[in-house]
Amino acid sequence: MSDMDRLTIDEIETRLDALAARPDDALARDAVRLADDLLAMGEAVLEAWLDARGEPPTEETHEGFRLLALHRQGARGNPSFNACRETCRELVYHRNLILAEPDAGDIARRIRLGAMVALHLALFIGGKLKEAGLGDFCCSSRPIRRGETIDTEPETA
Repeated sequence: MSDMDRLTIDEIETRLDALAARPDDALARDAVRLADDLLAMGEAVLEAWLDARGEPPTEETHEGFRLLALHRQGARGNPSFNACRETCRELVYHRNLILAEPDAGDIARRIRLGAMVALHLALFIGGKLKEAGLGDFCCSSRPIRRGETIDTEPETA
């Protein structure tokens, strides 16, 4: 994960956007490396959360993945953090899916879907870092992180 060390969540978002914009043949050519990069970006996002809490990120694994161990560590004492547990598991799934068939005809699509999952994790945790109350409605994290206001009032006719 050396090139992922100490990337900010914004830098990870930028990398994920650039990855998703790459042509299919470039994604297919680098499928195995990109699968590992996606997992490493997820770990870097969780490390940012733990760093903000003043906790040294674990090097241990859970169910064979450091990402899942980092999630477990990050969720201690913060029940709303469990909202991203399935996102972490989905990121592991996409990595495994890509590695299982790196020559699959739809490999570029699989990589882009994995990038979307990693982006969702970055937005959720970035939002939690920005707004401690976020957790139940993770899809609203992008507006919070970008400083936009969120209209929570019901529309009236």
